[in-house]
Amino acid sequence: MRTAKAAAAALTTVLAAGAAAVAAGRLASAAALKAPPGRPLPTEPRLTVHATAPGRITLTRHLASLRPGTYGLAGDGSHAVVGPVTPSAGQTADTVVRRLERVTHGTLAAGDDVWLTPNVYVGNPSTALGLDHADIDVPGELGALPAWFVPGARDTWVIAVHGLGTTREQAMNVMRFLHERHVPVLALAYRGDLGAPRPPDGLSHLGETEWRDVDAAIRYAVRYGARRVVLLGWSTGATMALRAAEHSAVRDRIAGLVLDSPVLDWEATLRALARAHHTPGPLLPLAVRAAQGRAGLTADQVTETTDPELLAVPTLIFHGPDDQVAPWEYSRRLAERRPDLVALHPVPQAPHAAMWNVNPEEYEERLRRFLIPLM
Repeated sequence: MRTAKAAAAALTTVLAAGAAAVAAGRLASAAALKAPPGRPLPTEPRLTVHATAPGRITLTRHLASLRPGTYGLAGDGSHAVVGPVTPSAGQTADTVVRRLERVTHGTLAAGDDVWLTPNVYVGNPSTALGLDHADIDVPGELGALPAWFVPGARDTWVIAVHGLGTTREQAMNVMRFLHERHVPVLALAYRGDLGAPRPPDGLSHLGETEWRDVDAAIRYAVRYGARRVVLLGWSTGATMALRAAEHSAVRDRIAGLVLDSPVLDWEATLRALARAHHTPGPLLPLAVRAAQGRAGLTADQVTETTDPELLAVPTLIFHGPDDQVAPWEYSRRLAERRPDLVALHPVPQAPHAAMWNVNPEEYEERLRRFLIPLM
C-alpha cells in the first residue's frame, strides 16, 4: 500500500511538473506570436533620458545607444528622431550624447523611458513627408487591408511590407527616395495590424499565412495598372515576400525581391525572442515547440523558405551579423548558393530590420542600382 501511494505521489508530481512546463512554454511562446505592431521587440532595451538640450539628448550608455546612424526614439506618448553619437564633452561612463534631430510629437524629459525604433517617420506620407497619397483598401482573404498608395509614373510598383515590432510607417524611410525616382509605392497593413482583420487564432505566423495578404496586394497592383512589382520586406515582411514569390498564382508579375533582415529560420527567431523575455534556458525548447504547435509551423516550411532552388527572381538582401532576432547566417548561405540571383549587402552594428538606419545614403544607393534594370 505504501509503495502504491508513493508511486501515485511521484506520478502526480511528474504530471504537475509537466503541466507547469507546458504552461510556461506556452506563455513564453506568446513573446513571439503576439508581438504587437508598433511596440518594441523584447530584444530592444529600454533606455532612460538623462538630459536634453537644443540639438542634443543624453541617454543611458548601452550598446544600443552607441549604434551608428539615425533612429526614431519612441516613448509612451512621444516620438523623436536622433542622429549619431556626438563627440561631446557631455559623455560619461554611464551616458551617451546623441544628436537630437527633432521631436515629432510629445515631450522628452529627464527620467523618461524610451527605446530606439527603425521608424524615423510617424503619421502618413502626406503629414510626415509631404507626399500626395491615397488611403486604399486591398481586398484580402480575411477582409479589407488598409494601405497607402503613393503614385508614380512607372509601371513597376514597389509593394512594401513591414515586419515584427513595426508598422507600415517603416516604409516611409525609403518612400521619398522611391518617389523621387517615379516609382509607385504600396505600403501594406496586413492581418493583425491596426485597422486590418484579426487572424482567426489571434497569433502571428511569422509570415507563413500572412504572405497571402502580400498576394492580395500584388493582385491589387496588377488590377490598377502595375505591369510588374518589386516586393520590399523587412523581417517577417521579407519572409512574406519570399513566400509570395514561391506560391502566389501571380508570381510571374514579381520582378525582384528586396529583403531586409529576413526571418529565414523561425525556430531561431522564436528562441531569440523567448530568451529576450527572460525565459529560462531549460524552457526554451518548450517555448519553441509550443509556438510551433500553436501557429502550425513546421520544419518543412523553413526548408522551403530557404531553398535556393525555389528562388526565381533577382534578390537584394540587406542583413547584419549583429541581428539578434534573425540570424544573418541564413541570408549569407542563401547568397552563397545562388550568386546568380542574390546580392547580399552586410550591415555591421545594425539591429534587426534597421539596415537603412545605419547609413541611409549607402542603403539607397544599393537599392537604386538594384532597381534600375527592373524598372
